[in-house]
Amino acid sequence: MKLKTSVTLSSDLLEEIDRNVGTNTSRSAFIEAAMREYLKEKVRRAINERDLQILNANADYFNREMEDVLRYQSPITYESEE
Repeated sequence: MKLKTSVTLSSDLLEEIDRNVGTNTSRSAFIEAAMREYLKEKVRRAINERDLQILNANADYFNREMEDVLRYQSPITYESEE
């Protein structure tokens, strides 16, 4: 369901919107798509920030695990094909 609302925009922003709308899209559809993308990106940033905090809080543990795993790795030797 769509509801009608009124939004006040600066003239330069409205001109920019009009340049980007294209012939098959209305201003309303363009602004709605832009707002949906903005809100999705805001959620993405919050999730990424939370993940980064978790990784940073556990960095010492992860580093110790990686050091342990690397101890089991076989040395790699390369032979020249000359």
